[in-house]
Amino acid sequence: MAFISKKRKVANAKVDGNKSYTLKEASALVKQITTCKFDASVDLHIRLGVDPKKADQAVRGTVSLPHGTGKTKRVLVLCTPDKDAEARAAGADYVGLDEFVAKIEGGWVDVDVIIATPSVMPKIGKLGKVLGPRNLMPNPKTGTVTNDVANAINDVKGGKIAFKVDKVGIIHASIGRISFTPEKIAENSLELLNAILKVKPSSSKGTYVRGVSMASSMSPGITVDAKAFVH
Repeated sequence: MAFISKKRKVANAKVDGNKSYTLKEASALVKQITTCKFDASVDLHIRLGVDPKKADQAVRGTVSLPHGTGKTKRVLVLCTPDKDAEARAAGADYVGLDEFVAKIEGGWVDVDVIIATPSVMPKIGKLGKVLGPRNLMPNPKTGTVTNDVANAINDVKGGKIAFKVDKVGIIHASIGRISFTPEKIAENSLELLNAILKVKPSSSKGTYVRGVSMASSMSPGITVDAKAFVH
């Protein structure tokens, strides 16, 4: 039987497992039940009524959170030399091509986002097996394959995140830090949920948003009333 600490027992007691909280209530409660000493991530888990195995129901997209994620993202730009200066000036943490392709082939993935220019995609296509499972593969649909690398970097550093439904129909996304005010957590959450609603597949039948849960890195999950987001 797993050991449950005193702090976790207190946190669990504050969450009514039979209740669905409003987004505002959940955003305030998640701060009350998080007792860790570091600035924990606050995450949303959204269960959708889609079949991810069908190509036309593989929900994915991007959204710019109004208050950012609270995390400084490490950005790698894969490009030709003529784009190096632009990428560095915009704040890219790593810039290059062949040396980073070789490093990634060797297992290096110490970045949060990879941006690539269209011209280099043939060179990095072989990295799909390494980057795909980590959601790091550049993709035009998420704005990470572009010639406007400066704008893409600014978007990422400013709070733009990508979301994608997993193989069991759930989207997991970080929408802030526990140091955020409840209002900022709620507003970021709502922005993500609205973005997911906007990309509802036309082939999806029945209830689209089947469940929403909010939790920090080290807190019990809080059930959010999904009825407000059922479209």
